[in-house]
Amino acid sequence: MKLTEIYKSKKQVLSFEIFPPKKDAELMNIEPTLEVLSELQPDYISVTFGAGGSSNNNKTIAIAKMIREKYHIEPVVHLTCLCYDRDEIDAFAKEIADNGIENVLALRGDRNPNIPPKDVFPHASDLIAYLKETTDFCVAAACYPEDHPDSPDHVSEILNLRKKVDAGADILLSQLFFDNDNYYRFIEDCKIAGINVPITPGIMPVINEKQIRRMVDTCGAKLNDKIECILERYGEDPDAIYDAGMIHALSQVVDLLAHGVDGIHLYSMNKPSVAKRICDGIKNLI
Repeated sequence: MKLTEIYKSKKQVLSFEIFPPKKDAELMNIEPTLEVLSELQPDYISVTFGAGGSSNNNKTIAIAKMIREKYHIEPVVHLTCLCYDRDEIDAFAKEIADNGIENVLALRGDRNPNIPPKDVFPHASDLIAYLKETTDFCVAAACYPEDHPDSPDHVSEILNLRKKVDAGADILLSQLFFDNDNYYRFIEDCKIAGINVPITPGIMPVINEKQIRRMVDTCGAKLNDKIECILERYGEDPDAIYDAGMIHALSQVVDLLAHGVDGIHLYSMNKPSVAKRICDGIKNLI
């Protein structure tokens, strides 16, 4: 089932993101994670894509196939484009389609100093347009409530997002954020810009200080005063920061659902306990 059909059939959608293990020998270790995630009955699970040249690309499709065939949940395959040419994208698209997968998250991908870009698809909007022209995929795209690190300003961010939608993006999934007010302002800006596809907020609980600081440095998200306070007080205590981070994430999710967002996309970090704790807290809300 395509994401567009899922969003039409449900008032609020629940989804998770997972990533492939780095080593081939660990591929089957993802199954216990998927067992728990499937029991939580998400509407779909997205699987991240390795950087250009990475063997994780094949693992992405293998895991997505497992999600679809063994757990009967719709998978979404991440597909990056900066380091690939048309033939390579065509090959990935064919493999995805041959495995019965209908949904793709089209991304530019992070720049890698060890892998030069091919400049065939310099922007995600270029990949979106190409996939819409050459495939029958439902294409999701990323959005950044607190702006992409490469954006010169917020207006440029919104205009570039409009390009993705004009190119054919059917759904938008947001980068992580910690201040819901910033997300609500972003949604209003999208409406003003004529962006009218479903937009799902992405939530990542803070359960490890080094991990979350590394993530925000990469994606441009902002640590607000509440998160900084949590990190300062509990950052050295793994159990305490886990509890505090999960409580903060759950409060975010409850507030977002109460405001009528299109859904919740949870960055599970391959930790099923994270997804289970959030879902236990909202089982009567969605």
